[in-house]
Amino acid sequence: MPTSPLNAEPAWLIEARRHIGMTEIPGPKTNATISGWLHKLRAWWTDDETPWCGVFVAACIDPAGLPLPRYWMRAKAWADWGIRLTAPAPGCIVVFERKGGGHVGFVVGRTERGLLLVLGGNQGNRVGIAAFDPARVVAYVWPKDVPLPVGELTVLGAPGALVSANEA
Repeated sequence: MPTSPLNAEPAWLIEARRHIGMTEIPGPKTNATISGWLHKLRAWWTDDETPWCGVFVAACIDPAGLPLPRYWMRAKAWADWGIRLTAPAPGCIVVFERKGGGHVGFVVGRTERGLLLVLGGNQGNRVGIAAFDPARVVAYVWPKDVPLPVGELTVLGAPGALVSANEA
Protein backbone atom coordinates (compact mmCIF):
# COMPACT_ATOMS: atom_id res chain seq x y z
CA MET A 1 0.00 0.00 0.00
CA PRO A 2 1.57 3.32 -1.04
CA THR A 3 0.26 5.44 1.81
CA SER A 4 0.52 5.28 5.57
CA PRO A 5 -2.32 5.74 8.10
CA LEU A 6 -4.57 8.79 7.86
CA ASN A 7 -2.64 12.08 8.13
CA ALA A 8 0.71 10.27 8.00
CA GLU A 9 3.26 10.95 5.30
CA PRO A 10 2.97 8.90 2.11
CA ALA A 11 5.41 6.02 1.68
CA TRP A 12 7.34 7.82 -1.09
CA LEU A 13 7.98 10.80 1.16
CA ILE A 14 9.17 8.57 4.00
CA GLU A 15 11.58 6.99 1.50
CA ALA A 16 12.74 10.42 0.32
CA ARG A 17 13.47 11.59 3.88
CA ARG A 18 15.75 8.58 4.40
CA HIS A 19 18.18 10.10 1.91
CA ILE A 20 18.40 13.68 3.20
CA GLY A 21 22.03 14.75 3.21
CA MET A 22 23.21 12.27 0.58
CA THR A 23 25.54 13.99 -1.90
CA GLU A 24 27.08 13.48 -5.31
CA ILE A 25 30.74 12.54 -5.43
CA PRO A 26 32.64 15.14 -7.46
CA GLY A 27 34.79 13.86 -10.30
CA PRO A 28 34.85 10.42 -11.92
CA LYS A 29 33.48 8.50 -8.91
CA THR A 30 29.72 8.12 -8.41
CA ASN A 31 27.67 7.86 -5.24
CA ALA A 32 26.80 4.16 -4.82
CA THR A 33 23.19 4.92 -3.87
CA ILE A 34 22.62 6.99 -7.00
CA SER A 35 24.27 4.40 -9.23
CA GLY A 36 22.11 1.74 -7.52
CA TRP A 37 18.97 3.72 -8.35
CA LEU A 38 20.11 4.07 -11.95
CA HIS A 39 20.74 0.32 -12.20
CA LYS A 40 17.40 -0.62 -10.61
CA LEU A 41 15.51 1.84 -12.83
CA ARG A 42 17.38 0.50 -15.89
CA ALA A 43 18.96 3.80 -16.88
CA TRP A 44 21.46 3.83 -19.73
CA TRP A 45 23.94 5.97 -17.76
CA THR A 46 25.67 5.31 -14.44
CA ASP A 47 27.09 8.62 -13.20
CA ASP A 48 25.84 11.19 -10.72
CA GLU A 49 27.00 14.11 -12.85
CA THR A 50 23.94 13.76 -15.12
CA PRO A 51 20.99 15.69 -13.62
CA TRP A 52 19.26 13.27 -11.26
CA CYS A 53 16.25 15.03 -9.69
CA GLY A 54 13.87 12.85 -11.75
CA VAL A 55 15.90 9.78 -10.81
CA PHE A 56 15.45 10.65 -7.13
CA VAL A 57 11.67 11.03 -7.47
CA ALA A 58 11.44 7.74 -9.40
CA ALA A 59 13.62 5.98 -6.82
CA CYS A 60 11.20 7.10 -4.07
CA ILE A 61 7.97 6.39 -5.99
CA ASP A 62 9.05 2.95 -7.27
CA PRO A 63 9.26 1.17 -3.86
CA ALA A 64 5.70 2.37 -3.14
CA GLY A 65 4.59 0.10 -6.00
CA LEU A 66 3.41 2.94 -8.20
CA PRO A 67 4.00 3.11 -11.95
CA LEU A 68 6.55 5.57 -13.28
CA PRO A 69 6.23 7.88 -16.26
CA ARG A 70 7.90 6.58 -19.41
CA TYR A 71 10.62 9.23 -19.18
CA TRP A 72 10.94 9.22 -15.37
CA MET A 73 14.44 10.70 -15.60
CA ARG A 74 13.12 13.95 -17.10
CA ALA A 75 11.81 16.41 -14.53
CA LYS A 76 9.04 17.76 -16.73
CA ALA A 77 7.75 14.25 -17.59
CA TRP A 78 6.35 14.13 -14.05
CA ALA A 79 3.93 16.95 -14.94
CA ASP A 80 1.93 14.48 -17.06
CA TRP A 81 1.97 11.66 -14.48
CA GLY A 82 -0.79 10.97 -11.99
CA ILE A 83 -3.50 13.55 -11.50
CA ARG A 84 -3.06 17.32 -11.54
CA LEU A 85 -3.77 19.26 -8.38
CA THR A 86 -4.83 22.91 -8.31
CA ALA A 87 -2.76 23.58 -5.19
CA PRO A 88 0.11 21.86 -3.39
CA ALA A 89 -0.69 19.03 -1.00
CA PRO A 90 1.71 17.54 1.55
CA GLY A 91 3.87 14.98 -0.27
CA CYS A 92 2.74 15.87 -3.77
CA ILE A 93 5.18 15.97 -6.63
CA VAL A 94 5.96 19.46 -7.83
CA VAL A 95 7.47 20.24 -11.23
CA PHE A 96 9.32 23.51 -11.79
CA GLU A 97 10.49 25.46 -14.80
CA ARG A 98 14.16 26.43 -14.87
CA LYS A 99 16.51 27.82 -17.48
CA GLY A 100 17.63 24.88 -19.59
CA GLY A 101 15.00 22.43 -18.33
CA GLY A 102 12.99 21.62 -15.26
CA HIS A 103 13.24 20.37 -11.71
CA VAL A 104 11.09 17.95 -9.70
CA GLY A 105 10.70 17.10 -6.04
CA PHE A 106 8.21 16.59 -3.21
CA VAL A 107 6.37 19.41 -1.43
CA VAL A 108 6.93 19.17 2.33
CA GLY A 109 5.71 22.58 3.53
CA ARG A 110 5.87 26.30 2.97
CA THR A 111 7.62 29.23 4.58
CA GLU A 112 5.92 32.13 6.30
CA ARG A 113 6.62 34.13 3.12
CA GLY A 114 4.75 31.55 0.99
CA LEU A 115 7.77 29.85 -0.58
CA LEU A 116 7.39 26.13 -1.19
CA LEU A 117 9.68 23.84 0.79
CA VAL A 118 10.68 21.00 -1.49
CA LEU A 119 12.50 17.78 -0.67
CA GLY A 120 14.41 16.78 -3.76
CA GLY A 121 17.51 15.26 -5.24
CA ASN A 122 20.18 17.22 -7.08
CA GLN A 123 19.40 20.35 -5.09
CA GLY A 124 22.89 21.76 -4.66
CA ASN A 125 24.22 18.31 -5.70
CA ARG A 126 22.56 16.67 -2.72
CA VAL A 127 19.25 15.44 -1.34
CA GLY A 128 17.78 18.16 0.81
CA ILE A 129 14.97 20.59 1.44
CA ALA A 130 15.11 23.90 -0.39
CA ALA A 131 12.78 26.90 -0.74
CA PHE A 132 11.25 27.57 -4.17
CA ASP A 133 9.23 30.42 -5.59
CA PRO A 134 5.76 29.04 -6.42
CA ALA A 135 5.76 31.24 -9.55
CA ARG A 136 8.12 28.66 -11.12
CA VAL A 137 5.64 25.78 -10.69
CA VAL A 138 4.58 23.95 -13.85
CA ALA A 139 2.43 21.36 -12.07
CA TYR A 140 1.48 19.75 -8.79
CA VAL A 141 0.70 16.05 -9.25
CA TRP A 142 -0.54 13.18 -7.11
CA PRO A 143 -0.51 9.43 -7.85
CA LYS A 144 -3.69 8.08 -9.41
CA ASP A 145 -5.74 5.83 -7.15
CA VAL A 146 -4.03 7.08 -3.97
CA PRO A 147 -6.25 9.10 -1.62
CA LEU A 148 -5.17 12.70 -1.12
CA PRO A 149 -3.86 13.55 2.34
CA VAL A 150 -6.08 15.34 4.81
CA GLY A 151 -4.91 18.80 5.82
CA GLU A 152 -2.93 21.67 4.45
CA LEU A 153 0.75 22.41 4.04
CA THR A 154 2.52 23.05 7.29
CA VAL A 155 4.20 26.42 7.66
CA LEU A 156 7.74 25.66 8.70
CA GLY A 157 10.03 28.27 10.15
CA ALA A 158 12.60 29.09 7.54
CA PRO A 159 13.20 32.82 7.96
CA GLY A 160 15.72 34.09 5.48
CA ALA A 161 15.61 30.84 3.47
CA LEU A 162 17.54 31.17 0.24
CA VAL A 163 15.31 30.67 -2.78
CA SER A 164 16.55 28.09 -5.24
CA ALA A 165 17.02 29.60 -8.68
CA ASN A 166 18.86 26.94 -10.69
CA GLU A 167 19.16 23.26 -9.87
CA ALA A 168 21.44 22.33 -12.78
